[in-house]
Amino acid sequence: MYQSWLDKSTPYTAVRWLMTLGLSALYMIRVYILQGWYIVTYALGIYHLNLFIAFLSPKVDPSLLEDSDEGPSLPTKQNEEFRPFIRRLPEFKFWHSATKGIVVAMVCTFFDAFNVPVFWPILVMYFIMLFCITMKRQIKHMIKYRYIPFTHGKRKYKGKEEVGKPFSS
Repeated sequence: MYQSWLDKSTPYTAVRWLMTLGLSALYMIRVYILQGWYIVTYALGIYHLNLFIAFLSPKVDPSLLEDSDEGPSLPTKQNEEFRPFIRRLPEFKFWHSATKGIVVAMVCTFFDAFNVPVFWPILVMYFIMLFCITMKRQIKHMIKYRYIPFTHGKRKYKGKEEVGKPFSS
């Protein structure tokens, strides 16, 4: 039954993400009202950051392909050859894992064992620093190997207009 629901929800990307956003808002409201479970929230943020980096990364890391020391080889591609971007973590799995993470974090807020007292501004600063450092590294990698994870296919160029077509007056 669960798998059937997942299969039916696959084509509705916007609806799925809106539901996850709503679930995330419920989680944040719960944490705000209860004034606790900051470690759980920090762990959820780290998990979502990890998923996002996997979503932005190519399936085959270009730096590993470039560093082969097998000696000279024949060229296998041109500089302007179209290569579709294949993600390490597809969008559906990204959504599914992010939603499961929020549900697990929500369940954790029902148990006092996970409510570890901590000074939350430190966790916020750690997360901001980690996010900035990680995204800087990811963006440098994207620039170095010239890939953009948000393309929608190969460019299509218009051909010449038909010259011999009669005009309509």
